[in-house]
Amino acid sequence: MKRVSGVYAVSTVLGESVSAFVPHALPPVNPILDPCVFLELNHQAELALARLGGVAGLVPSVDWLLYSAIRKEALLTSQIEGTQATLVDLFNSEAGLIITNQDDVEEVTNYLSAFRLVRANLADPKGLPISVRLLCMAHRELLNGVRGSGKQPGQLRQSQNWIGGTRPGNAVFVPPPAHQVPELLAQLERFIHSAESELSPLIKIALIHAQFETIHPFLDGNGRIGRLLISALFEHWHLLPEPLIYLSGYLKQHQTEYYRLLTGIRSEGDWESWVLFFLRGVLSAANEAEKNVIALANQIAIDRKKLLSTTKVATVVYQLFELLPTMPRFTLELVRERLKTSFPTASAAVKVLQELGIVVETTGQKKNRCFSYQTYIDLLS
Repeated sequence: MKRVSGVYAVSTVLGESVSAFVPHALPPVNPILDPCVFLELNHQAELALARLGGVAGLVPSVDWLLYSAIRKEALLTSQIEGTQATLVDLFNSEAGLIITNQDDVEEVTNYLSAFRLVRANLADPKGLPISVRLLCMAHRELLNGVRGSGKQPGQLRQSQNWIGGTRPGNAVFVPPPAHQVPELLAQLERFIHSAESELSPLIKIALIHAQFETIHPFLDGNGRIGRLLISALFEHWHLLPEPLIYLSGYLKQHQTEYYRLLTGIRSEGDWESWVLFFLRGVLSAANEAEKNVIALANQIAIDRKKLLSTTKVATVVYQLFELLPTMPRFTLELVRERLKTSFPTASAAVKVLQELGIVVETTGQKKNRCFSYQTYIDLLS
């Protein structure tokens, strides 16, 4: 039996009448979703997330893992929208180095700011819960001073938007009329916080992401805010103790299928195919992140062993080594600042790590030198 997942409403844009899609409230009905269809895959995905949370303990500081995982998600979700920045570009920017694609990097760093804002609110007993208001705040951070900054940052759209095509009349998809967006988001917020659903948290997250993308509540940045919402919900429902998964890597790798299945919900009411795809994505991304954690833990352990086997090493060298996983590209000035020490002391500490082959100098210059924890960067890339 084919399910109808919404209705069409006439929307007028620049004198042109178009059919805008208005989704029904979640969860899907007529027929309802059968949890048995997803039982085995959902179980596998939940186990993979539990293993990922467990292996995080292999690394002395979870901040090391968070540094790389959050940046990979920020980078990959931005690349889905066409941003060309790389991980090394991001590391270079954070080291204070000159980069040629500043605009692209700023889009990624804005995502990081938006994500930090959402996490800070969720962690604070007095902070905002997952809500339309919190997503609008994140949206303001996301578009602050970058491409799209003229598209009403932090505000729900007041006009009709569309996806694909040159105008609504030839668009691939036309989301709901602007006046219906507040109520549709209010319904979505109620579903997020409702205790009535018997669906698993992962299935609910799949439904919520698709519904948010269908509502398309902003003039720009909907994809990135929708994927940020996925990460927030993982923490909200305690599926992971920390955001160590970068699901956008899977979505980017299967981008055509990602968009096709979202379209299938609207045109065919096919929620099942989308949910199965999403669960496969979580399973794949969790397994990938687990392998990455183990590889990073092994590399850091190898390098620490090199350092410990060297006699008469100053304390500052160990302090610098502990910084490397959250400062994989750096200058001597940055080391001096972070360690609150003198330039000669910073230079001597870097030299020890260089002689041990733990860091490499990348410019070949005598002045304005840049150093890289290259084995670590290679693993992340």
